[in-house]
Amino acid sequence: MEPDPGPGRGRRAGAAAAVSSRSIMIKLYYFPGNASLTPHMVLEEIGVPYELELVDRANAAHKSPEYLKLNPNGQIPVLLDGDLVLYETAAICLHLADTHPDAGLAPALGSAERAHFYKWLVWSTNTLQATMMLYFYGGRLLDEGNADGAAQIRKHAEARVGGMLDQLDAQLASHGRSWLLGSTYRAVDPFVLMLCRWTRGFARPARSLRHLGPYLQRVLARPAVQRAFAAEKLQPPLV
Repeated sequence: MEPDPGPGRGRRAGAAAAVSSRSIMIKLYYFPGNASLTPHMVLEEIGVPYELELVDRANAAHKSPEYLKLNPNGQIPVLLDGDLVLYETAAICLHLADTHPDAGLAPALGSAERAHFYKWLVWSTNTLQATMMLYFYGGRLLDEGNADGAAQIRKHAEARVGGMLDQLDAQLASHGRSWLLGSTYRAVDPFVLMLCRWTRGFARPARSLRHLGPYLQRVLARPAVQRAFAAEKLQPPLV
């Protein structure tokens, strides 16, 4: 789930800068612009000490025996939190939101808003992101050399993603507030930003939609998001 390879190097980031390595309990294995971007933004939003560890995809470090011990799927990200080893971006976001409730990144347990939070987070990873993987990597499902088939998968995946972007736009229009769930910023917002960023090369990118475009700019304007983007050295267009 990493459609955005680019240059980068590991560094200690954000609130971790002034903390000795012995006191850092959280480590995020990342690659710039990949699916690790969402937990990176969430960590910055929470403001706890953490360490970034670059997984060099360009040299297949995500397929190395050492990394596969952390995530046997060979995908980025992985989060270490003390003795806990966790992969899957949505699971990492839920864990961080639940273990740092003061950050307010998830609604109250048992509330209707919490149910919708689950819905949109799962939809983001299981529906939108899964379809985007077909756009970026659908050709891997075909025999080698089937360029026509790969192009057809890419075309249809882009069209399906377009309908999902319309769904996000309609959600924002339905309440007219700043964030996806309403008036409060939640962990699903940086997730949506990351996925929408991956459409920046589409014929109809997320930024072009009436409500979605301004929403993405609001998420980008958050200091935590800006710090994560700067740390990963992501270049314009950011969405």
